[in-house]
Amino acid sequence: MPQDPREPQLPPARGPLSAAVQEYLLGAGPLPRQETVDAADTYGDDLQLALYLCYELHYRGFAGVSGDHEWDPDLLRTRAALEERFLSALRRDTPVHDSVEDAIAELLVEPVDGTGVSHFLSKEGDLWHVREYAAQRSLYHLKEADPHAWVLPRLWGRAKAGMAAVEFDEFGGGRPDRVHALLFANLMTDLRLDTTYGHYLDAACAEMLATVNLMSLLGLHRSLRGALVGHFAAVEITSSPGSRRLAEAMRRTGAGPAAEHFYDEHVEADAVHEQVVRHEVIGGLLAEEPHLAADVAFGIDVTGHVEDRLADRLLRDWADGRSSLRRPLASEIHHTS
Repeated sequence: MPQDPREPQLPPARGPLSAAVQEYLLGAGPLPRQETVDAADTYGDDLQLALYLCYELHYRGFAGVSGDHEWDPDLLRTRAALEERFLSALRRDTPVHDSVEDAIAELLVEPVDGTGVSHFLSKEGDLWHVREYAAQRSLYHLKEADPHAWVLPRLWGRAKAGMAAVEFDEFGGGRPDRVHALLFANLMTDLRLDTTYGHYLDAACAEMLATVNLMSLLGLHRSLRGALVGHFAAVEITSSPGSRRLAEAMRRTGAGPAAEHFYDEHVEADAVHEQVVRHEVIGGLLAEEPHLAADVAFGIDVTGHVEDRLADRLLRDWADGRSSLRRPLASEIHHTS
């Protein structure tokens, strides 16, 4: 089977669950049994990597893995079992606002003394913190906007037009040099990180895998379209102030002009996107399907839940003076593929 150079390598397994999924993808063994799924920590490395492997088949796949596995019925049943564990835990653990308006109102309030990752990086983070943050986030930013694009066929009218307009910007507005995933790759080059798609999958923590898995989960299920719109809203509404702080971090640590530009771009673009998402995407969706309001609120709040878990992990590791990654970062630059 010819190998596509754009397909990432399979990462090392993190336990019996992800090992079994890997072996099945390579034709070397059976899928995990249900008791193996049930025994895994829902938020832990093994289950999150196994789920990530299943989802990545809908993006670029993996080197040496047949594209036919994307719709393999047995693998889809395993994915469904993993999703059930993950979604049940998210619904159990996420405090959800009573209304969409309340959920959005909380997002719009910037705390006076913020304590998140962007606050830390802007005020006191070192260059090594910035590099680790970029390596972790590369799992999403090198596929930025892709998970949200799955909702477009499930919308219509104002919601579809607004969503398409924002996605058009994310994909460069018709200019390949302005595609946000490429802008992030340029940021990584400034930071002397490998820009190869999926290169840091083996290094990323479980909490980072969960943030990407959430987007894929919501995007791949029509029944969760309201939650996907809520997720999109949470990302866009919080992006502009967070990007402003991250742009400050890039300047303060001397990360480089492309690193600064990526976040400067998001400060401007996402301030506009926020209005479109609130009034056209959410407003249009709920005008057509008001019964999805609770799902939209869940999507907003569950985004905060997984992001808070990631922030807690990064800040805890950094406060203890240790890396948040599973392996050390190399300093060499590699070409994007």
